Amino acid sequence: MLKRICSVVTFCTAFCFAKAQTQVLPADTVPAKIKYQMRGDTVKYSAELRPLRAIAGAPAPFYTYLWEFGDGNFSFQPSPAHIYADTGIYHPIVYATNNYDDGKPPPRRPGSIQIKQKANSTKLATNNFFKADELLVMKTNAMPKPEEEMVLILGYKNDLAMGSLAGKGALLLFYNDKEFAKNNFVIDTVRRYHGETKTDQNKFLQLASLNMQRLNYYASNGPSNFFSLTADLKNKAELLKERLAKYRDIEAYSYQNLAQGEERFIFFSIKTTPEMLADTNAVVTLSAMMIPDDPLADVNVFDLELQIVASHDPNKMMLRNRSMNYRFVGKNRRLTYKVRFQNTGKGPAKTVNVGVRIPDVLDKSTIKIIGSKPEVVLRDSAYIHGSVLDTLSNKDSVHFVFRNIYLPGTQQEGVNDADSTKGFVEYSIKFKKKPKKLPFESGAAIVFDKNEPIYTNRSRGKFKPGISPGIISGYGFLGTKKTLNNYGNKNYSLGFSVSPYSPYRKYLQAELYLGYYNASNEFLGEAQNFKMRDTVINNRDGYLITGRSYYAQTTRLNLDVVPLQLRYNINSFVGLGVGGIFSLSINEKRKIQQFSTISGRQATGTEQTFVDERQVSSLTKSFASVNTAGFVDLQLGLVRKGPALGLRYIQSLNYNDGRFFSYLSWKF
Repeated sequence: MLKRICSVVTFCTAFCFAKAQTQVLPADTVPAKIKYQMRGDTVKYSAELRPLRAIAGAPAPFYTYLWEFGDGNFSFQPSPAHIYADTGIYHPIVYATNNYDDGKPPPRRPGSIQIKQKANSTKLATNNFFKADELLVMKTNAMPKPEEEMVLILGYKNDLAMGSLAGKGALLLFYNDKEFAKNNFVIDTVRRYHGETKTDQNKFLQLASLNMQRLNYYASNGPSNFFSLTADLKNKAELLKERLAKYRDIEAYSYQNLAQGEERFIFFSIKTTPEMLADTNAVVTLSAMMIPDDPLADVNVFDLELQIVASHDPNKMMLRNRSMNYRFVGKNRRLTYKVRFQNTGKGPAKTVNVGVRIPDVLDKSTIKIIGSKPEVVLRDSAYIHGSVLDTLSNKDSVHFVFRNIYLPGTQQEGVNDADSTKGFVEYSIKFKKKPKKLPFESGAAIVFDKNEPIYTNRSRGKFKPGISPGIISGYGFLGTKKTLNNYGNKNYSLGFSVSPYSPYRKYLQAELYLGYYNASNEFLGEAQNFKMRDTVINNRDGYLITGRSYYAQTTRLNLDVVPLQLRYNINSFVGLGVGGIFSLSINEKRKIQQFSTISGRQATGTEQTFVDERQVSSLTKSFASVNTAGFVDLQLGLVRKGPALGLRYIQSLNYNDGRFFSYLSWKF
């Protein structure tokens, strides 16, 4: 029996172990596996990645790569070869970006490799990161996508023409545009390989705060570099001021012993925040400054534009400053669009047709081409067989056609530079007239040679709500024939309103008034068990008081608040509204009046009856009551911006009181 039990336990254990071994992880959680082969002092890398999942209707999916070799060098090639300069243990990382794929990028898992021999320095190759005359450059492995990691490479080098003092200085990275209400980026980790140290930001903040116009210049005997040093200091201060005004965050690092012509790189792992999702297709920027300690060396600046994307796609359309202040938008306002494209084919493209749909609010005749890649001349200035850029206009679209060019494909044999497979066209365009305050969209279709078109994202322009202050002056009157009420027969109000600037249809508005309410006489009653009695008036007797009655008269100074009302503009001249009012009595004065009815015979013998009025008591209260009411509203005039007349019916929720309120408003 015991033998059977042991057999069953052994079988169950083996079954569970086998099941655990064969359990398949979700595809998106399978990390990239790094493989390598050693060939002398050269390491050939490759990556094993999860299969790509194509998006219906999209081009074939593919990976783009960033390899960090663990020694401060990198490559964008799929299977790079690398030579390590020194011995040691290195931890390479591969970042694979899934283009046209409906999953997440493969998680990264650092590898490990031991190098046992030093390389011949003549074999060390550069990666062509810098172009001619560039000393500071930034690149990313992908466009920022909400809740995904992005790697930023900051490269810097020493000018061969400068002396040794240029070999030390500071690097500044500015990020998180103040244009956006929330941060888009959080720096997770920073990988430095050349002794760069994080430095205090305060000295740069102090430099930016200098008022260089207050510097006094003094003459001196003999040559002096005071003026050049002062000009350099002023230039640094102005550059810093510009970036501190634009960006919310800054990272500062110092560098030392940068040899002439030496290239160095810092790697930033940046996490994109979930809030970035609200601004998909918006354009964010990063800016870097390289400030050498040598006062005669130039300050280098590099600005990088990045488009927030919902999916990784090398073919993108973007609108710069897509969120506009409607108050300053007019017919002459120019918008700048940029369409990026990449040839992902197996061969070169000779013709690229970028077709752009133009929104109705924009004027095609005002298009100006700002730049392009490949950089070619326009058709009207090129000979017939040269590389040219044609601009063809249709009813609601414009086609930018690159002809007779050579744009390599990413899968083309011998092509290792991904940047050489990319291109763009950038253009500006004006509005036809001041548009309605409504969003507008544009999109592009890109055709490489005679292949099927590739459709980009839709680039959406929109207008900021803005703030429109307004003044309101009004007169209110009772809507019933009652002779007594709790708000008063008449009221006079003066106040202001706050609403979005020039709203198109529905919007919310808040109001604040100071109102004076004048109540009619409220009958309190007559004197009970009153007996007629004699009285003397003007030294004459014979007058008789026949009755007494008492009335109360109340005046109020109120603070009337409309915390929120919903308004709807039918067109530019008619608007409707509905909302509620809270009325706080700041000062209330209540007077009790006594009215005596008197009759008597005059000297002529004529019978006379009249009423004598006198104040019996007075009571003043502060902040005595809070009342609420609801209202509906009709407005005629320039209801979006400018003067308008309105009529509002207000129904009290505390008393059986309904009134009308007519007013004049002016929104700015």
